[in-house]
Amino acid sequence: MWIGLDDTDSKDGGCTTFICFEFVYRLYQKGYCLRSYPRLIRLNPQVPWKTRGNGAVAFHIGKRKGGKILFGRKNDYSLYLDPDASSKEIDEKEIISLLKEVLNKYAEVESEDTNPAFVFVSQTFSDNFYKKAVHELVTINEAIEIIKHEKGSYFLIKNGRGVIGATAAISWDQKRDHTFELISYRDEARWKTPRYVAEESVKKMDDQVSSTFDNYDYENRYNSIVPHSPCPILFGIRGDDVSMLPLCQKMIQSEQSIGWMIYISNQGTDDHVKMKNISMIEPFQSVIVQGNVSSIPSRTKGGHIFFKIKDNNGDYIDCAAYEPTKEFRKVIERLHIGDYLEVYGGIREEPLTINIEKIRIIDLVEVFEKSENPLCPVCNKHMKSRGNNQGYKCKACKTLSNEPVIKRKDRELSIGFYEVPVCARRHLSKPLKRMKTEIRL
Repeated sequence: MWIGLDDTDSKDGGCTTFICFEFVYRLYQKGYCLRSYPRLIRLNPQVPWKTRGNGAVAFHIGKRKGGKILFGRKNDYSLYLDPDASSKEIDEKEIISLLKEVLNKYAEVESEDTNPAFVFVSQTFSDNFYKKAVHELVTINEAIEIIKHEKGSYFLIKNGRGVIGATAAISWDQKRDHTFELISYRDEARWKTPRYVAEESVKKMDDQVSSTFDNYDYENRYNSIVPHSPCPILFGIRGDDVSMLPLCQKMIQSEQSIGWMIYISNQGTDDHVKMKNISMIEPFQSVIVQGNVSSIPSRTKGGHIFFKIKDNNGDYIDCAAYEPTKEFRKVIERLHIGDYLEVYGGIREEPLTINIEKIRIIDLVEVFEKSENPLCPVCNKHMKSRGNNQGYKCKACKTLSNEPVIKRKDRELSIGFYEVPVCARRHLSKPLKRMKTEIRL
């Protein structure tokens, strides 16, 4: 049996992965188990009603036989995956009752914007639903139609918008590019209090375990494994090598944790972006656009930088590097009209703008600048300017010239990828570290 769950948190607290953690622990107490790693699936980051992290979870359960793959621990109780667990003898009423019990205790249902839902089905849904949910806007009815078509069942709280994420998490095909995240959880008595996670231990782990990513932003002194919200998570370590994550967890010096669990995820995969012509772009999408810079990048009072890009069809769209992208803005300011780029980012509705996540510089135009006033061909002395756009004149010989001495400008840019810093990175954005490409700074 597959179970999907979403939309249980709020800006004031809660966490869908923590509900998953608590529910899975209670499943094991009842003789059930997981047959594969639980899923943490991030959905379209541009949707206007997204939850705090916009992540849904799903898990494949069975009747426990054994299992040797450690994927979690609560206190002194270890959780093992059992791929051979029986799919029979599952008491659906017992499972639903158990999940409702956890939801009633931990879901932030009193929040106006929290609308939980869970889904049960015997087999995974088509990957097509996931692809739509990570790229576009999907309705509650679309999700329900998929569930009914596959003879699944669902439970909605309030308007039940979480049914979209729950269905998408089940429909995700983990044969796609994927990563893992180990999430460590706080003691309930410490929720909504300052966390203690030693930054130096995070830096050491980041340096010694190359298969992890997005751990620490050295330029901005930002500890990225630690949430900055009042949720139950202590820290989360993302990586490609699942076998290294328990070791990484032991390297982190922190307050006492009640336990941890490893999720398989679409984080860091760029699953959300699609190559688009500008004329085909719609609000709330995430896109990749190729085109020429068509306006000089300009900085606003708030520190945001904007420029226009024109694609091969002659259509234009604004691109923005907002203030939170920090030093990345220096890259954008060095762009020049004519440079050919590939821009990755999410689409803001009004005005239609690409919020840049990273760029690939494909070609740079040559830029020339004045280096000095021209030399007089008679006396070989520098001429003087006659005023704005009026050329030059030699005071001694009265020789005139309209052309200064020019030189090729050092662009301080190279062909290749540039990304926003870790502190500004989306969950879904694929870091250049994972793209096995040269990182430009």
